[in-house]
Amino acid sequence: MKPPKFWMNTPDRPSFWAHVLAPLAVLWKLAGRRRWEKGAHFKCSVPVICVGNVNLGGTGKTPSAIAIVMMLSDMQKNVHVITRGYKGSLQGPVLVDPSIHTADEVGDEPLLLAAFCKTWVAKDRQAGAGAAIDAGADVLVLDDGLQNPSLHKDLSILVVDTQVGFGNARVFPAGPLRETLSSAFGKADLVLAIGQRPQKFPDSMPVVTAQLEALPTGMDWDGLSVLAFAGIGRPEKFFDTLRGLGVDIKATRSFGDHQKIPNTLLMRLEKEAYDLNAQLVTTEKDAVRLPKAWQQKVLTLPVRLAFENNKLLLTKLRALFP
Repeated sequence: MKPPKFWMNTPDRPSFWAHVLAPLAVLWKLAGRRRWEKGAHFKCSVPVICVGNVNLGGTGKTPSAIAIVMMLSDMQKNVHVITRGYKGSLQGPVLVDPSIHTADEVGDEPLLLAAFCKTWVAKDRQAGAGAAIDAGADVLVLDDGLQNPSLHKDLSILVVDTQVGFGNARVFPAGPLRETLSSAFGKADLVLAIGQRPQKFPDSMPVVTAQLEALPTGMDWDGLSVLAFAGIGRPEKFFDTLRGLGVDIKATRSFGDHQKIPNTLLMRLEKEAYDLNAQLVTTEKDAVRLPKAWQQKVLTLPVRLAFENNKLLLTKLRALFP
């Protein structure tokens, strides 16, 4: 879903629609609070690290989860990821195997995460955690679970895209938030702020800053003519990254987050790219949703988090293993 423009108004200038939808936002908040209070908050036998956000849509959770998985792996930990597999058909718990599973079955993000560690799709997070621990996990990364009450979290990381911030700071449907900012900050142990725009956080909240940067692969992007397409939370981030590499973007096409692109549309994109004498290029997350034949035709730009200083985050992670 494309967010409505009024969500991005400043908090001090709420729109007419924000006021109209305020009663529904109250119901959403009450339902979320009730769900949290009635949740099991099951304490696992191994540490659980939650990587979540307060905004609806993408903020960089998947690159953040990958970065944390790599840090834990460097610490010689057997880390497993637990995810609900958004838009996937399998209920789980199921161990994701990119060689046999598709995005339709497990979702796009689990296919990406599975390249870095064992990844479980489970609509029931507690069942997924049990399966992972039985399989030998000594630490769990819970992908997108800040509002999920099924598991107790030993470390909760709130990921924020500073370029977008919190919009009008109102709860859905009056704004872009899943819960109030005070509630989200109350659950978080650490903010991971991605981007260069300054953002105000509570004075007591520890903050780690990072940027999304293209992963060096040996590909010479400078001057390459492309038609770029993306179906992520904020496609502009992807297009800006390409421009930063010196890519000559002939055209861009944006789709909804997690949107499946049918073969007919891909054929139209291919024809348009041919007419522009351009190469099709997309994100890693979009690439795993493409049919196998198209994955060979479309260039992929991988991105990773580059931390300005990850000492605080490493300290928090190491503290989980006394």
